[in-house]
Amino acid sequence: MNQTVHSRRRAGSARPAAKETTRTNDPERTMANILDVALTEFAEKGLDGARIDEIAAATQTSKRMIYYYFGSKEGLYRAVLEASYRAMRETEADLHLDDLPPETALRRLVEFTFDHHFASEPYIRVVMAENMQRGHYMAQSQSIAQLNVPAISAIEGLYARGLASGVFRPGVDAIDLHATISALSFFNVANRHTFGLIFKRDYADPAVAAARRESVVQTVLRFVRA
Repeated sequence: MNQTVHSRRRAGSARPAAKETTRTNDPERTMANILDVALTEFAEKGLDGARIDEIAAATQTSKRMIYYYFGSKEGLYRAVLEASYRAMRETEADLHLDDLPPETALRRLVEFTFDHHFASEPYIRVVMAENMQRGHYMAQSQSIAQLNVPAISAIEGLYARGLASGVFRPGVDAIDLHATISALSFFNVANRHTFGLIFKRDYADPAVAAARRESVVQTVLRFVRA
């Protein structure tokens, strides 16, 4: 993304470099940067402890600009929740589960969910914080519920194909299956510190994570197999 400096510019030339697009005149980039930094801030300190001043400083913007885009700290927090779910669902849509055999599709979905959560501790912490709030701010969102509809539709589709082919057993509810996949993947991150301390196992270690990942995959597959 760095601009190419024309070869005719000599070292030490007083001529200024071509002006690069700044955050202030690139609203989408500015908002994305604010949301990214705010996710970490809210994950580390919660809604009450997060400071707009620190988010502004880290993004080289201003409180006024943040309030212009998001209205308030609560509005920014809601936007962070929405952006986090949207990013996950958009990536999930790129898995092309309909193009895969049912069991392969389910394996890929579980692996993706596990990997996403494993690499996204700030996301997990913000979701945990919102549960502490009993979903208060999520309930105010106009989009989060709709963002998650495709996730259930994808499971319904692959399960229906597996059921029709005799690979999957009857009686599995798509939302329950989604909850099982989410719970197993979520726990691995949400409880990695306490569980690791108790059982002296580093759940952030790649080898440990890989073994846990396959265990989660097998748990889900065996749950639905005919």
